[in-house]
Amino acid sequence: MVFTIPSPTLVGLDTSTVQVEVDLRPGLPAFSMVGLPDAAAREARERVRSGLVNQAYSVPARRIVANLAPADLRKQGPQYDLAIALSILAASGQVPVAALEGVAAVGELGLDGAVRPVPGVLAMAEHASQRGWARLLVPHANAAEAALAGGDTEIVPVRDLRDAAETLCGRREPRRVVADASEPGDARVTVADLGDLRGQATARRALEIAAAGLHSMLMIGPPGSGKTMLARRLPGILPPLSPREAVEVTRIHSVVGLLDPGAPLVRRRPFRAPHHSISVSGLVGGGRTPRPGEVTLAHRGVLFLDEVCAFAPSVLDALRQPLEHGVVDVVRANTSVRFPARPLLVCAGNPCPCGFAGDAGGRCTCPPGRAEAYRARLSGPVADRIDLRVDVPRLSRDELMAEGTGEASVAVRARVMAADAPRAAREQGVPNAHLGPVETRRVARLDAAGRRVMDAAVDRLGLSARGFDRVLRVARTIADLAGSERVADEHLWEAIALRAPGEGERRG
Repeated sequence: MVFTIPSPTLVGLDTSTVQVEVDLRPGLPAFSMVGLPDAAAREARERVRSGLVNQAYSVPARRIVANLAPADLRKQGPQYDLAIALSILAASGQVPVAALEGVAAVGELGLDGAVRPVPGVLAMAEHASQRGWARLLVPHANAAEAALAGGDTEIVPVRDLRDAAETLCGRREPRRVVADASEPGDARVTVADLGDLRGQATARRALEIAAAGLHSMLMIGPPGSGKTMLARRLPGILPPLSPREAVEVTRIHSVVGLLDPGAPLVRRRPFRAPHHSISVSGLVGGGRTPRPGEVTLAHRGVLFLDEVCAFAPSVLDALRQPLEHGVVDVVRANTSVRFPARPLLVCAGNPCPCGFAGDAGGRCTCPPGRAEAYRARLSGPVADRIDLRVDVPRLSRDELMAEGTGEASVAVRARVMAADAPRAAREQGVPNAHLGPVETRRVARLDAAGRRVMDAAVDRLGLSARGFDRVLRVARTIADLAGSERVADEHLWEAIALRAPGEGERRG
């Protein structure tokens, strides 16, 4: 007899349906797996056999063939264990076939029959709802996450194989699952405060503008000037994730197995800071079976590249597509996947390998041309996609010795939130940094004075079309922070100064 149970599977961050087919046929007792399973999926034979026995079920003394269809899709992981075990029980008559009608299942089996959690359950639950499946069996540890998907599919959490079988047969009452709307643990984590920093008024202002409009940012300065401290305090002033964005980020973290079991919904914007030795696939995603990279794990959050000029140029150049289009397309011989990639990029670096180029004390030890070659590792096309560029000088003696603290994050965040409200109403939630060319010209319409300012900026800076639009977007954010409905010339001058430090003072 052949029995089939559907099971959702992951293809990158997308999902597909795998039909788990089990055939019990006459012959010597054996258990074989077909359908392009990887090692983890193929080892389900031993997990399922032991799980059945240890849950007081019998393993049919027949030849068991489990097929994971479609046969041309590579199957990964142990998530099919529960579906295989239930199919064997139904095919052997130990569970009524009618009890599994309209049921899909996902979960790993332990040797004792316990159902263990698997990654990506939120995406799988969304898939089940879209396909109109009546019930989806999930590990109990994944239940709160699966409930976030909503829809009409009933989420049935199970602790072990017997719990699953008896719940389906009606001998146990299904546990009620409700999406957890309470404040999760990750929202209560204390973040670093801007009040810890001294001085750096220009960099602090740029950080506020970056948070208000989600503009990318580059900080250049000598070691110890506070670049890393500034970047790590950015999450504390960012506006909160919207409910839709929170589910979007949770889905990504669930697929890669980074979701905190105690916090089924990610409420804080992610902050990722990969080491400069990272590979291209590690940053933007890839591998034989494509997996998301750091730029996707930082989606809707902050991607911080410290010592940016120490990264391989090929790695930095891979950021062109995500910075421009907000997605990463990874193509392999047998598959093609698309990963979302809308992080707020923050880069920090030294002006030269020794870190002291341009220092008033003349401490730079780099030979002529070395500093220029070092900074050139950040290519022009990538630098052109960065909105804000800030010099972060060494703190003066007075700043180091000053008593008291700087402005706290809570005050800066209040201004960011005030600027975010009109922007959200105006553009339906699209940050200023992500506006298209047409929308940019509409929300940052120039008057006669503004046209003269931009004429001068184009002549002096040689702005590209992309750079021109990015100056307008930053100016729109500055106007939002000032509570202004229109973009005035002072907003444009500040935006120009933050794209080319020093130009803001040379007006006229």
